[in-house]
Amino acid sequence: MSEHTAHLSILTGRWTLCVVLLGVPVSQWPEHDFGPGNVPTPTERSRALTDLGFVFTDGAEWAWEEYPERPDDDSSPVRLLASVQVCSRGGGRS
Repeated sequence: MSEHTAHLSILTGRWTLCVVLLGVPVSQWPEHDFGPGNVPTPTERSRALTDLGFVFTDGAEWAWEEYPERPDDDSSPVRLLASVQVCSRGGGRS
C-alpha cells in the first residue's frame, strides 16, 4: 500500500479534506467538503477518509501548522493546515 498525506484546511469559509496523490492532477485528488462551521472532529475526519478509501498509517497523528495568507507579510491573516499520513485500504485510490 502506498502512503499519502491527507490535508485539512479551510478556504472561503469551508473545511475541506483532500488526499495528496503524487503524479496525479490536483483536480483528481480524493476530496471531502465538510462545509462551513467548526473544525471537523477527529471522528468526522476519520469517517471522511474511510469514505474516500483511506486509513491512517500506524501511529499517525494529526499535525497542525499555521501559515500566512500572504507570505513575507507578518500582518497577513493566518491560515491553518492539518495533515496526517494515510494509506489506501482495499478499494481506495492510490
